[in-house]
Amino acid sequence: MSQALGWLVPALLLTLLTLNMEALTPLFRPLVDEPAPAIYARDSFASLLGWHMLAVFTAIGAATLLALSAAVAVTRSWGRAFFPLARAVANLGQTFPPVAVLALAVPALGFGLMPTLVALLLYGMLPIFENAVTGLQQIPPSVREAARGMGMTPLQQLWRVELPLALPTLVAGIRISLIISIGTATIGSTVAAKGFGEVIIAGLLTDNLAFVLQGGMMVALMAMVLDALLRRLEQRLTPPGG
Repeated sequence: MSQALGWLVPALLLTLLTLNMEALTPLFRPLVDEPAPAIYARDSFASLLGWHMLAVFTAIGAATLLALSAAVAVTRSWGRAFFPLARAVANLGQTFPPVAVLALAVPALGFGLMPTLVALLLYGMLPIFENAVTGLQQIPPSVREAARGMGMTPLQQLWRVELPLALPTLVAGIRISLIISIGTATIGSTVAAKGFGEVIIAGLLTDNLAFVLQGGMMVALMAMVLDALLRRLEQRLTPPGG
């Protein structure tokens, strides 16, 4: 019951605020001076939620494909020599400031969603890569030997044995990257990408604390819902006693 409430309550709040943020006008009105608006109205919160989720899921989906491919490669006998290089590249994406990535990407990709996707992709790769490598390396050699003894090809061994066993650890890395990206995606509004960063930046530019709180509240609720859902998925995928 408590686990269900962990995502159900934030999801319900997120839905209600997305559809009817105006209901909280009396709460936000004391935070702004007349005649400044108390509720952000330049775009609907439903539209902003959709754009924010599009940016995050697209970027982390691409990051998962790249990071998992690299993790599989460096855990094969022929690719182990490339592990330090792959880790260095993944670390570089995490340590390079997303704002700097945006500044470098805008001249090539223009304003809007694309530079934001590049920044989120680079920033989200490290947790997925590290967790994928850890999950694949933790598989006991006896399990691989048993798979080979059953006549499985290396590809069959990967798809039927290794990836299913590593999946809980991989999902944990994806969860971390998603939560980080939900907050990081707000900076995309500095290059005209749609999302809740638009609300926060509008509040900062106009000294409107209500806008800042509305944007921050929506981002926090998104993170809480996804974190709780993916934690439940991890628990379902983890074998008893694992």
